[in-house]
Amino acid sequence: LSSFSILGNVTQELGGERVQVQTLIGANQDAHTYQLQSQDVKKIQAAKLIVLNGLGFERADIRRATQNSGKKIVNATQGLPALPLPAHDHHHAGPHVCHDPILRKAYAANITQALIATDPAGKTYYQARLAQYQSQLNQLHAWSQQQFNAIPVSKRKALTAHHSFAYLGKRYHIQFYAPQGINTHDSASATSVARLIKQVKQERIQAVLVENMVNPKLVQQIARETGSKTQGLLYADALSQQGAA
Repeated sequence: LSSFSILGNVTQELGGERVQVQTLIGANQDAHTYQLQSQDVKKIQAAKLIVLNGLGFERADIRRATQNSGKKIVNATQGLPALPLPAHDHHHAGPHVCHDPILRKAYAANITQALIATDPAGKTYYQARLAQYQSQLNQLHAWSQQQFNAIPVSKRKALTAHHSFAYLGKRYHIQFYAPQGINTHDSASATSVARLIKQVKQERIQAVLVENMVNPKLVQQIARETGSKTQGLLYADALSQQGAA
């Protein structure tokens, strides 16, 4: 059982035919505002292994319910660094490790170790799938680097709805600006929005991006007031219902 859709996808890729993955928070659902349902408790009780992101990504009710279940739990981010956010933001960017293909290799290794501990007979199978997955991540990193290298570092600036791309930004030297903190339920104050509008104009930020499970109004308002265009859809905390994202 995984906590959210991206983590469920990684677990399925690594577990292949030896696992049946269920997910608490599905595609296009916001992990930061999700309320634990009664059917979730049933899923937790039926699970052999619970895969969490860790680093404060899951809400307290999910953390409590999984810990109280007495089931085997793995935190995919175990041993990975939590990145601090800008000074005015009191959260950490820890949750969104999977946006960095290099760190995702360690993320995947943590899940694989837990799968092996739960199902020792599948050890060789899981190790082979991990090697294949890590090789895909190396290719993804090489491709991403090539894409970003075409843009001067001074122009790698983007505005998104909330601070969830710190790991991506650090890996590829992109500066992300956001009116909200790490959680989508933190509403942005009028002063932080005004400060951001000023910053977008000063820094000439061209890319204003909307996320799939966040209300786009605030970002669209900033785009309007700065004369920027909103372009592209980002998948920060959830996969899409269908399609490639």
